[in-house]
Amino acid sequence: MAFFDSGIWVGLMTLIGEVTFFLILGMLLAAVALAIIASASITRGKFYLPRILIPGMVLLEGLVKAFCKLLGLDDKDLITFFITLRNTMNSKVFAETPVEQRAVFLPQCLRSAQCPAHLTPEGLKCRNCGRCSVGENTAWLEGIGYRVFIVPGSTFIKRMVKKYRPRAIIGVGCLMEVKDGIDMGDRIGLTALGVVNLKDGCVETIADWTAVRDAALLGIELPSDPVDFHGPAE
Repeated sequence: MAFFDSGIWVGLMTLIGEVTFFLILGMLLAAVALAIIASASITRGKFYLPRILIPGMVLLEGLVKAFCKLLGLDDKDLITFFITLRNTMNSKVFAETPVEQRAVFLPQCLRSAQCPAHLTPEGLKCRNCGRCSVGENTAWLEGIGYRVFIVPGSTFIKRMVKKYRPRAIIGVGCLMEVKDGIDMGDRIGLTALGVVNLKDGCVETIADWTAVRDAALLGIELPSDPVDFHGPAE
């Protein structure tokens, strides 16, 4: 007990308290600065100081979100910005990943209400019946070397990642699904790109197929002969 009453112990605790205070203060000031940069980037439609913004957002995402809300940004704008930022961060590594080590995960809500496909342990197996645009786009993606899964939720994604071990994925879905998918990719060591649906909902949603195809072509050399890699996509 004498040690805890000594000047050494008191001095040590004081030092720890001061360091902790300045560390928290520094984090708060950094988060405020990042929130201002993010707000300006969202408002003006371009990234400012990306070399600072990208690592800072990763380290202080929660605090930056809180301050962005104080600056009047709504959740939708903020989440869209985070997805765009993460896509920017991950695009170089994604492009360097061989296509045979990539996968695409599509939500089952994209299918027609009259879809004849049945759920299997690996998700829906598209019959390319022509009732929706999933079939032609799945065929296109598989034609350039992707594994494509049409899944009802994150449990299937984790199962297929564990089974096939892709190094990079493209996740398609609604705003929060895409955000959660990119976060999951970060946690399990996957390079993830997200594409947000043009129309949300539970049935017959609409994917941004042009954006999906653009993402899928990252790092893939096009043939010298002119080929239309983008149409029809709708």
